[in-house]
Amino acid sequence: MADMTPTMSPVRRLAQRLGESRGARNSETLAAGFLLAATLLALLWANSPFGDTYDTFWHTELSISIGGHGISLDLAHWVNDGLMALFFFVVGLEVKREFAMGELTDRSRASIPIVAALAGLAVPAVLFLLLNPSGEAAGAWGVVISTDTAFVLGALAVVGPKKAARLRIFLLTLAVADDVGALAIIAFFYTDDLDIGALALAFVGLAAIALLRKLQVWRGISYFVVSVATWVAFYESGVHPTLAGVMIALILPVYPPRRREVERAADLTRAFRQSPNPEYARAARLGLDQAVSVNERLMRLYQPYTAFIIVPIFALANAGVPLSGETLRAAATSPLTWGIVVGLVLGKLIGITGAAAIFSKIRPDALAPGLTLSHIAGGAALSGIGFTISLFIVDLALDDELLADEARVGVLAASVIAAALGWLLFRIDERVHPPRKEMSHKILRGVDPKRDHIRGPVDAPLTIVEYGDFECPFCSKATGSIKEVRAHFGDDVRYIFRHLPLDDYHPHARYAAQASEAAAAQGKFWEMADVLFTNSDALLPEDIDRYAEELGLDMERFEEDLRTGDYVVRVEDDELDAKSSDIEGTPTFYLGIGDKDLIRHTGPYDAASLIRELEVARTV
Repeated sequence: MADMTPTMSPVRRLAQRLGESRGARNSETLAAGFLLAATLLALLWANSPFGDTYDTFWHTELSISIGGHGISLDLAHWVNDGLMALFFFVVGLEVKREFAMGELTDRSRASIPIVAALAGLAVPAVLFLLLNPSGEAAGAWGVVISTDTAFVLGALAVVGPKKAARLRIFLLTLAVADDVGALAIIAFFYTDDLDIGALALAFVGLAAIALLRKLQVWRGISYFVVSVATWVAFYESGVHPTLAGVMIALILPVYPPRRREVERAADLTRAFRQSPNPEYARAARLGLDQAVSVNERLMRLYQPYTAFIIVPIFALANAGVPLSGETLRAAATSPLTWGIVVGLVLGKLIGITGAAAIFSKIRPDALAPGLTLSHIAGGAALSGIGFTISLFIVDLALDDELLADEARVGVLAASVIAAALGWLLFRIDERVHPPRKEMSHKILRGVDPKRDHIRGPVDAPLTIVEYGDFECPFCSKATGSIKEVRAHFGDDVRYIFRHLPLDDYHPHARYAAQASEAAAAQGKFWEMADVLFTNSDALLPEDIDRYAEELGLDMERFEEDLRTGDYVVRVEDDELDAKSSDIEGTPTFYLGIGDKDLIRHTGPYDAASLIRELEVARTV
């Protein structure tokens, strides 16, 4: 009998592979590799003996019409105006998520990269305009404003320092703020003559999407039809149609899963498992969809397509500059080309590094532990890789094809120089500041009474800092050692607990850590911590809810605090400190006197060993 098992179509197989790549650790480097390959292919194609076919292909007209109405564009503009709308849609989703649940929720942590991003927008534009103060070339100042996140993170993974976790967070936050600025500049400065009627229809489309969201319509086809109509209206209005993607993304909701919706989805899935039928299957699918915000579902779905397909196609359509002797000679003496190179390479470096240095002088605590100005300088140099949005704005700003080619040469040259400069600055930093073994054993973030959870007198002379995990059995046993140490020294010792959830080994530890921080908001961190350590083998969400009720916490506030994500940032901060210090296991202790000169403890962590080491520290 023939095998009746349904086979997966190539499209579905590709979608599955791309979805899997989304969570891969090397996905950013891989995406940058795809983008680089497409760029090189475009250059080879445009400069091959068949180079004339490059322009011929991308200028092929494609029309889509319904009745007597339609849109006719060449393939390059279908890519730039159509496919890139999906790219900007994903950018909009990321921006909204970061403001609602991500890095930008903690304004104090985000302050320095936001200020640096603003300077990284302004300084390059000023330098560009100094070289191109007037004429058509002056209108291309927007080419130097933006950073290509995919290329920058990929380059950081290849040429950056070994301990780049903090720098990566800094550059991600900077890139989000950079994207907001770039999108605003495209909207306000690169819009053609407005058609008010068509623009009004575009806003009607946005209102329709908001209404679908309010009515809790979950069928994707409804959003697709309205989104296409909205894109057409934006196109006809004169506003660049890619901004339709951004506006739609900002309308869609983003929120952490609500407990009751997760439980309802679990109940529906259980019902389907017990009695599989189409009705239960549909209810279970909708229940799962409703438990996760539209923003996160769509970002998970579309981000691999934009990273691995759409952006490389964009590069293939726009990076094919004929590098003839004539073009290169013109570029070598062109103020436009040099304005782009100077703006992206020097402007980003000076603007980002200078702003970070000034802001860190004004607010010394704004610079995260382990993040140095020399590392920021290397990251700022890499930020001169403006590639994707830079090439996009070349197409918007310049009608003269000769000037556009000079600008593209400038973008390509600036990207290569910026990557090389970043590599050079990181290597110089390694030479000037070689890692010292004794420094790697010192605590990275000193004790801060305003931030840390402290047991014992705040001004006690002796200090114990533990990086721990509530599901770790060794950490649970270590709590007994800490009690003995505190009993021995009395008010002369203080104990600080910081989070290091080991997700690969303890799947419930992260939620427990967040729950302890939510309890801390109600003044009961240590009560919750004691309960969690006592019950380290029972840390399911329903168990933790029961512990919270037994502690008398306001459950409504407790659940909302867990949802909003404010305490996720705190747990991640402790985790980043630990990773930057090469802490790989729990519990890990730092012992000593004062707030900053604490040394990592090696060896057994029984009470006698800890007491002996603290006695030595006190006599030194």
